[in-house]
Amino acid sequence: MQLAKFSENGLFEPRTIAAALRTSSEEVGQTVGLSKDAVQRRTRITSAKTQKRLRELVEVLNKVQPRFGSDLIAYAWFRSEPLSGFDGRTAMQLVRDGKAQQVMEYIDAVDAGVYA
Repeated sequence: MQLAKFSENGLFEPRTIAAALRTSSEEVGQTVGLSKDAVQRRTRITSAKTQKRLRELVEVLNKVQPRFGSDLIAYAWFRSEPLSGFDGRTAMQLVRDGKAQQVMEYIDAVDAGVYA
């Protein structure tokens, strides 16, 4: 997932992200803890919170996609795989709680062999 591929005029577009992940923009919003309005109304899509959450989703997927070889499998991992050291919470749950940076650090640690 290339960041530029999912942005339009400097903004992340929920519909473009959803199309790449073969889902709906509403589901993408729910995945990162946003309401239906946040990913459908233009004024809400441009808000800082919405853009931050969408960017975090794309960044995490970018980081793990090479490991899985597919954006769809990376998205499934994001939504369902419990992460060790986080009480069995998934990357999705952590991003919803504002802990995207911790997810990124976890992925870096796994890549470095810390959790191997």
